[in-house]
Amino acid sequence: MRRYVITPGEGIDGLKLVEAERPSPARGQVLVKMHAGSLNFRELLMVNGQYPGGSGEPVVPLSDGAGEVIEVGADCTRFKVGDRVAGAFMQGWTGGGVVDADIPTALGGAIDGVLTEYRVFEESGLVSIPDHLSYEEAATLPCAAVTAWNALYGLTTLKPGQTVLTLGTGGVSIFALQFAVAAGARVIATSSSDEKLARARELGAAETINYRTHEDWDQEVRRLTNGRGVDTVVEVGGPGTLARSIASTARDGSVQLIGVLSMAEIDPLPILTGGVMVRGFMVGSREMFEAMNRAIAVNGLRPVIDRSFAFEEAADAFRYLASAAHFGKVVIRIAS
Repeated sequence: MRRYVITPGEGIDGLKLVEAERPSPARGQVLVKMHAGSLNFRELLMVNGQYPGGSGEPVVPLSDGAGEVIEVGADCTRFKVGDRVAGAFMQGWTGGGVVDADIPTALGGAIDGVLTEYRVFEESGLVSIPDHLSYEEAATLPCAAVTAWNALYGLTTLKPGQTVLTLGTGGVSIFALQFAVAAGARVIATSSSDEKLARARELGAAETINYRTHEDWDQEVRRLTNGRGVDTVVEVGGPGTLARSIASTARDGSVQLIGVLSMAEIDPLPILTGGVMVRGFMVGSREMFEAMNRAIAVNGLRPVIDRSFAFEEAADAFRYLASAAHFGKVVIRIAS
């Protein structure tokens, strides 16, 4: 079988397609033929040696993928041959709160990921994918979609009529937009591209802000909410945008801190005086993934895929993601 391997720090040019022996499942494991994988910003951090959860050793990249069960080991009860599945981001985090031991089980970080033609999983690390989704669509779910779901439902439950602010138009932000609209919430979306903002409105964003045109975009958020601010910010920019996200948030609202796209010093005083909760977290559990999939199925939601690349074009997919030209997700087709 073929699989890709990266050595953190070697960059995209260090992505290597190699031959390996096809694995067999042991007791409690299943063998999955991978059909598709999708990229997250984390992949760029990994190839550049900047991701804090990596071991520094060569690893198969990508946390997100979907495929078909083709063989099951002894005592497997959750899946059978022919089932369509996706891997949970952290293989060890089944439910409840995350613990330190779960962190090293993240696919494509400390352990091999899914950019491979076949992969063995513990059956506890897999979920069934919604029937109406293609493998390519399902491959976008494990990190970006579950992260967006956790932001809106992990600690508190988003309610109809509340207001959500999303930053940018990458995978997490677009999923958060779709989930919030499906819940009857009002979404304010930001981007530096008027074309992307128009597409966000097509997906249901009530208002949009071009942060190039409105550099003080937090003030525009306050204006659009009659001075109150939003209930939830899905913060993917990191410390560089956190101050404006806090300033955009209503008292007793929350900033769901996810991304690390930019860095800056943080003044904690506005958090205290504004009564804002800033919550940091990493993706979500398998149980969250399963709950999200039920909501996706009931609402007939479809992930937004910007571009899909062939398996042999994996490096091009990484470069396209690095260009930040995408709207939604970038996918690699693994099975021909």
